Amino acid sequence: MSDTPKTDFIREIIAGDLASGKHQTTVTRFPPEPNGYLHLGHARAICLNFGIAQENAAGGARCHLRFDDTNPEKEEAEYVESIKEDVRWLGFDWGEHLYFASDYFEFFYDCAVALIDKGLAYVDEQTPEQIRENRGNLTVPGTPSPWRDRPVDENRELFARMRAGGFKDGEVVLRAKIDMASPNMLMRDPVIYRVMHQAHHNTGDRWCIYPMYDFAHPLEDAKEHVTHSLCTLEFEIHRPFYEWTIENCPVPAQPRQIEFSRLNFTYTVMSKRKLLTLVNEGHVAGWDDPRLPTLSGARRRGYPPEAIRELCRKTGITKFKGVTDVALLEHEVRNWLNREAPRRMAVLDPVKLVLVNYEGEEEVEVVNNPEKPEEGSRGVVLTRELWIERDDFMEDPPRKFFRLGPDRHVRLRGGYIVKCVGFDKDPDGRVREVRCEYLPGTIGEKPPEGVKCKAAIHWVSASHGSEAEVRLYDRLFTAEDPDSAEDGFVSVLNPDSLEVVRAWVEPSLAGVEPEWRCQFERIGYFVADRRDHVAGERPVFNRTVALRDSWGGKKK
Repeated sequence: MSDTPKTDFIREIIAGDLASGKHQTTVTRFPPEPNGYLHLGHARAICLNFGIAQENAAGGARCHLRFDDTNPEKEEAEYVESIKEDVRWLGFDWGEHLYFASDYFEFFYDCAVALIDKGLAYVDEQTPEQIRENRGNLTVPGTPSPWRDRPVDENRELFARMRAGGFKDGEVVLRAKIDMASPNMLMRDPVIYRVMHQAHHNTGDRWCIYPMYDFAHPLEDAKEHVTHSLCTLEFEIHRPFYEWTIENCPVPAQPRQIEFSRLNFTYTVMSKRKLLTLVNEGHVAGWDDPRLPTLSGARRRGYPPEAIRELCRKTGITKFKGVTDVALLEHEVRNWLNREAPRRMAVLDPVKLVLVNYEGEEEVEVVNNPEKPEEGSRGVVLTRELWIERDDFMEDPPRKFFRLGPDRHVRLRGGYIVKCVGFDKDPDGRVREVRCEYLPGTIGEKPPEGVKCKAAIHWVSASHGSEAEVRLYDRLFTAEDPDSAEDGFVSVLNPDSLEVVRAWVEPSLAGVEPEWRCQFERIGYFVADRRDHVAGERPVFNRTVALRDSWGGKKK
């Protein structure tokens, strides 16, 4: 795995600007709106903007974390804190360059007044419905507002009244005066300020007018001397207004907007509105539910940030819209965990195994990570009564089943070879207990002559192990493209996306700290839940990903 970026068209543009002397350094920004939690789709933008700053750090490059908090109706301080936490978790730091659009409200106001003075902005008294109706369509030009040619002094006075609270919400707006016949609908006198008597998380009640995002965004970039404003492709159609605003407002810098394709995944939704619906309607347990594609959810599920960065590196930066198979992300997660995660034993569907000829207990050595021999081994206590997986015993095993069955041998992981000599069933026909004899002297040794033993199974001591809650997470949706579901994305929620089981885990797992990752041998990769796991008191583990992709098999 490498954090070294691939070459892409944006990095080539930046390299050219630095080589030509157009810019002496590079300033990028990651500008989330604090109206929800960050999701995996934001990871590409984070890695790109902060990555470029890291790659050009020798020349003084930097990346700003800036909150585009211009809509107090939808924004909360909770989202601000979650975004900062997620960016740090992904591996990036903005240092002293933390900014809020709301800190520039006076600057935005002055720029709007400058447009009014140039005859390039006017106060419109039409209703929102009339403005939409008079905007026209792709084949019909818009109809100018009856207030479009107000005198400059009157517009200045009305705009000052807007700021002073002299109008109700929606009663008037300030519009840019551009071109009502423009083929780009966004250039048909867009609204740049609206009245909103709403307290702001940062500025309180100091303002009752707020700039629209498209007006504030280029001004924020210019105010911070951003050199390259990197946006996803949906902002391409907004670029003419971005450039118009920079050209006509008194700004200290001339940033350049460049667009790239956003990161989308199969079997999920990326719309903040839809994610909020899932949270508010109780389909998931909050923004950090491990089934959600939020970065907080990915962290709680146990996804390593290194794997997410590696996926962003491999998928690269392009201008082409596309959807990434979520299996590629799971592949990167598996790759990292296979190398880095220690192995532990846990039994998720337990059945009792009794060694009928064994007394007492002893400690056997089990390797921590076959991928990293330097990490050594650990001692695990072997006792007369053990828990094994129900699937590791079959009453009538098929020919290629190499685990336990009547008169069959198997090795206990790190321990003895055992032979099944009997079993008991419950009244409902389920196996209740398997009885075995152990073969002395077989720890670490080949099977004795005449003994066929082709498999090893994991186990947990019934007396030394700990009970744990294990949450088996799967994909949240059954459809590859939930957004296209005929009855809406909620209709294709996967009813089996979460299964909670009571499991037995080896003693060492009960005491690990939250967010500690490991492989449950032969089962999958798991993490101690960062919310509910309490070391030594309440073990709770989330499945991060299975040992191999089982979803393809399910689909077939």
